[in-house]
Amino acid sequence: MFQFKDFDFLTDGEIDLKIEDKIPPNEKKGYVPAYKYRITMHNSNESIGNIDIRIGYNENTYYGGNIGYRIEEDYRGNNYAAKACKIIKQIAIAHGMDRLIITCNPNNFPSRMTCEKASLKLKEIVDLPLHNDMYQKGERQECIYEWILNE
Repeated sequence: MFQFKDFDFLTDGEIDLKIEDKIPPNEKKGYVPAYKYRITMHNSNESIGNIDIRIGYNENTYYGGNIGYRIEEDYRGNNYAAKACKIIKQIAIAHGMDRLIITCNPNNFPSRMTCEKASLKLKEIVDLPLHNDMYQKGERQECIYEWILNE
């Protein structure tokens, strides 16, 4: 049985990750458990974005990633998404994960740069399966970036 761990506040001294929600798994939909965070500047309450981490591996996390992030437009260009990824990886390690996947559209060059700055390697660019939710919403391909955690 999955149990959430006490990761309600994480920081690197520049940005803070503050827990917004802990979402239990939904096996029927193929959803693994997830932690959702608001990203703020250190010691501030003003949100500069959000990040979530999905714990475990299945088809949904392969095409949709273990980590998702978004930085508010005014704060982009400061590597905050890559920094937040580096902070949040400790949760994956605590849950015994040995790798993380982050995906993005091949044309999303800022997200691709974020993956590279966070030390992920491009594994492949895949065509999404017809039954995938992202395909149903109009996406056709995803870059699959992989982060080996024990390196």
